Amino acid sequence: MRATNNLTRRRLGALGIAGAAAAASSYLARPALAASSWPDRPVRLIVPFGAGGAVDTLSRTVGHHFPRFANGQNMVIENRTGAGGVVGGGAVATAAPDGYTLLAADIGPNVIGKALNPKLPYEPMTAFTPILQMVKLPAVVIAGKDMPERTLADIIAASKKQPDKYVYASAGIGNGSHLFMELLNQQAGIKMIHTPYRGGNDISLAVMRGDAQLGFPTISSALSYIREGSLRAVAVSDPQLSPSLPGIPAVADTIPGFDCAVWYGLAGPAGMPRDMVLRINEVMNKILALPEVRDSVAQTQAGMVVGGTPDDFAQHLQREHERWAPLIREAGITVG
Repeated sequence: MRATNNLTRRRLGALGIAGAAAAASSYLARPALAASSWPDRPVRLIVPFGAGGAVDTLSRTVGHHFPRFANGQNMVIENRTGAGGVVGGGAVATAAPDGYTLLAADIGPNVIGKALNPKLPYEPMTAFTPILQMVKLPAVVIAGKDMPERTLADIIAASKKQPDKYVYASAGIGNGSHLFMELLNQQAGIKMIHTPYRGGNDISLAVMRGDAQLGFPTISSALSYIREGSLRAVAVSDPQLSPSLPGIPAVADTIPGFDCAVWYGLAGPAGMPRDMVLRINEVMNKILALPEVRDSVAQTQAGMVVGGTPDDFAQHLQREHERWAPLIREAGITVG
């Protein structure tokens, strides 16, 4: 009895001194038990952007099918917006690594946040446990319908003759639409003027109004305007031409090796037990394999399901960091 009481006091003392740390240690000490029973209550998925956007739509599609493969438990979607996704990212980075608070991962909170803002309170490359990449969404260079330059090669040639000739719109500083165009600038040896807006649809509207001549949004955000003739598709970002824009060349046809896409994944706090990570990965891959999920991604977002292992996603994050962090420094992009 005395030994039991001493053990109880030690446990209570540990929790009183550092509750979060003790809880995390407990999970790490019992990975097989935690993984085998997961989930036994609702799982919270934090989406670091507002409702109605691409990652929110994807998360709600996944959440709809989640109970089927997750012991009948619900996935609760929580939008935590602000600072290009790092507010939501920070909420997950400080959560217990128990598999019940997850993040809809994005390049901002999970890769480049520190490069954009050195004052960021967490390190994106070490604050999370990668679980899997869910999708990738190709982007498209758009131009006004009356713009005289018809091809990307024409645009590059004109920009070299008249530096700062073109203004391009983005969905915000450090957003994919910003980074993709800066990568194009760098690889083509040109310099276009950047004007940030608040979202992907704003890019299309700015180009249609003539406030900007070019943009590089996701295909899904510009597709309706392209189809109605209000905008012109110049080139797609992915070498595998999008079936949504047949006949539109790839940027790589003009700039060899150019390849980029918006992506979204799933991550948890750092320190999650490996068995737990594999269990969640298994559930999510089953959801992503559903024909209705793949069709939804293709039809509503002009994107492709990826899936794969936690190691696949970790390697993808590392490649993204090695690509974009140097570009951000060289281009002097900052939000802090």
